[in-house]
Amino acid sequence: MSGPAVKTKPELSAAAVFARWQEQLQSAPQILVGLSGGLDSSVLLSLVCDLVDAEKITAVHINHGLSPNADQWQQQSAEFCRSLGVRLHSESVTVLETGRGLESAARDARYRVFEKLLVEEGILLLGHHADDQVETVLYRLLRGSGPKGLAGIPITRPLGRGKLLRPLLDWPKVAVENWATKKQLSWIEDESNQQEQFDRNYLRRQVVPALAERWPDYIQGIRRSARHSAEADQLAESVARADLGQLDVRSERAGWSLSLTGFNQLEALRQRNLLHYWPTFYGLAALGQNLVDEILNSLISAREDSEPRVVRADIQLCRYRDRLYVLNLSGRPKVEDDVCLFWHSGELLVLPDGTRLNAQPVRGEGLRIDDVSQLTLRFRQGGERCQPAGRDRSNSLKKLLQEYGLEPWWRERIPLFYIEEQLVAVGDLWVCQGWQCGADEEGLKITWQTNSL
Repeated sequence: MSGPAVKTKPELSAAAVFARWQEQLQSAPQILVGLSGGLDSSVLLSLVCDLVDAEKITAVHINHGLSPNADQWQQQSAEFCRSLGVRLHSESVTVLETGRGLESAARDARYRVFEKLLVEEGILLLGHHADDQVETVLYRLLRGSGPKGLAGIPITRPLGRGKLLRPLLDWPKVAVENWATKKQLSWIEDESNQQEQFDRNYLRRQVVPALAERWPDYIQGIRRSARHSAEADQLAESVARADLGQLDVRSERAGWSLSLTGFNQLEALRQRNLLHYWPTFYGLAALGQNLVDEILNSLISAREDSEPRVVRADIQLCRYRDRLYVLNLSGRPKVEDDVCLFWHSGELLVLPDGTRLNAQPVRGEGLRIDDVSQLTLRFRQGGERCQPAGRDRSNSLKKLLQEYGLEPWWRERIPLFYIEEQLVAVGDLWVCQGWQCGADEEGLKITWQTNSL
């Protein structure tokens, strides 16, 4: 179904569409074009072929297998590429529903392929246009999104080793249709676009035409609001970054922490703002409003001895000794029997929870042992005792880990090293009495690598 008419019908051309990026495209080591076979991607591929030699372009068609016509679309895309003299990379993917909707799952599968294919400094072109931007902003507005969501689709952003570019994003769909008509292009019509049970289709077919009839310049107005939202998001992120800089941020095992004393001195609005953006500074998704509320109401205000935590699929937020942590933690390692380690210098050993061990020969420090293969690795079972080197007596491992300040979520994960039945070292925290290396002796320095973010 064609989009609603607007007052002006700008004329598309390769020079106009790629004016800002012509130099980048000419110098890019790789140009990929996402090709569904539909109107928008077909026009985009046709346009870029007017600007860049076809030999430099690779179209990428993803077969999601969700439509009975999927194989036909792939064949039509191949024929279109042959007519343009463009290489085609076709790939079939398995779309796994993860609870966020089929459309989102298909998008994730598609972008995994794009990221895999992109080389260093490569460019991926996608065919989103101004009407897509309108639908996205309206959709996110109705879902209660904040400034970042209402900023809409970014015209460019990093992706994998390269970057993504949407050169048609400033152009209305009518201009795209006019180009297709002028060039006598044929394209695929996805039957799912007619199904109004999908929210975006309902907006496109029912809501946007009504807006266009009442406000003919609706695209320009919504684009202005999106720009204002993008500026508000940038300002809020800058405030969060400045506040975070005053909170004694530390790199931790598998994450980072900040001072709760300083955090609690911030006004409530800035606390919420900081929590929202904090994970994004490490390449993670921002925290939604519900999670921010849970952190403020359940985690930060909880008793110190309750070991509170808030969990999202990819991270956990925890509290310990006046610090708030954002962490990447997997489940507790499940090890039924002792695991024997056969190390060679410089070789990593991956443990059941994804943490890693390394052992390097050193002189005058570390564990006094000639052969690392003598070591047996175990995890805590309860009741272990230990005398760290330099102490005058032993104590329970539980008490020692508390004294050392090891966070509670690591205490069942920390690897314990035995020779026969004697505990000789605890992770990379300490060596036990009698097993420390002398000044002129060869020792073994153990590193327990846990920062997997």
